[in-house]
Amino acid sequence: MRFVLKTNYGRDIDIFKHRAHASWYFVLIAALLLAPLVLDVFYEKQLTELFIWAIAGAGLMLLTGYSGLVSLGHVAFMALGAYIHAILYSRGWPLFLSIPTSALITGGIGVLIGVASLRMTGIYLAIATLAFAMIVEKVIAHWPALTGGHSGFRVDDPAMFGYSLDSSTAYYYTCLTALVLVFFGVINLLRSPTGRSFIAVRDSEISAQAMGVNLLQTKTLAFALSAGLTGLAGALYAHRIGFLFPDAFTIMTSIMLLMLVVVGGLGSLHGVIFGAFFITIVPQIIAIARDWLPTGIAQSGGLEPLVFGGVLILFLVFEPLGIYGRWVKIRLFFSQFPLYRKKTFLRQKSYLKTERVH
Repeated sequence: MRFVLKTNYGRDIDIFKHRAHASWYFVLIAALLLAPLVLDVFYEKQLTELFIWAIAGAGLMLLTGYSGLVSLGHVAFMALGAYIHAILYSRGWPLFLSIPTSALITGGIGVLIGVASLRMTGIYLAIATLAFAMIVEKVIAHWPALTGGHSGFRVDDPAMFGYSLDSSTAYYYTCLTALVLVFFGVINLLRSPTGRSFIAVRDSEISAQAMGVNLLQTKTLAFALSAGLTGLAGALYAHRIGFLFPDAFTIMTSIMLLMLVVVGGLGSLHGVIFGAFFITIVPQIIAIARDWLPTGIAQSGGLEPLVFGGVLILFLVFEPLGIYGRWVKIRLFFSQFPLYRKKTFLRQKSYLKTERVH
């Protein structure tokens, strides 16, 4: 078992706990860089999709996992990012400008929605964001002059500085680079006073306000950053699917995003990766399972929502900390074996007295 000796308070916010910790991340990045050399094109595209979902999950995790604000309509920001980028790119904007611009515009829309809806909390906020997603879906479907409506909008092949990124390998590295930059930015944000304010608001709004945190400003900023990151994922997703249509961004996509952060592990960027892997691989498993299931069940359109819903309920009941929480327990078990105690992770009820002050 490894013990980390901390000699100053700055060690509490170190990105890497120790050298071995950093080494494993460098090994992981090296493996991802070399993966296209040994993987088939299908698995390469699946990893690319995993990277895009992880970026979107990082955006929602920033809002739900670290700020405590539940959103059921984040698919709207993903759709806005995809359509804004596709429209700008089709009108001659270079890729390195259209993608950041779409993220900035989406973040600005997030500010407007945040100011209007963040005076609500809990289920009311979730319903408000769900209503926003439905409005965006209807606008996209009924504005054919700009978005193509139900006929769809073709996304031009990606290219940068005269080099085509249309090949699966080139786009793989593009999405991997975006993912690394996003995670590095989010990690440093969470180490800053702004990130600490997000976490303080999540844990107790009354305590955070007593410490001088501006609740509305903090929540609006969290909403803006979350919307911007999700819009960035949407812009990358536009080239992944190659053709945009309203049915690609439905309430089911929002539920999948929420499942990503819940099943992966709320309040953890590691959980984002686990969750992205989960929602990427499960549809493939379901597709394979359809060949073995009875015809009536295999051809049912509700099979995928049923599986996702069942898995979500099982995690909420038996493992609220998600896949990453289970991995932490397994890792601790082996690090303390044979001295591990079964009651180490015994669930305890805890209440903040400040939450009972009105």
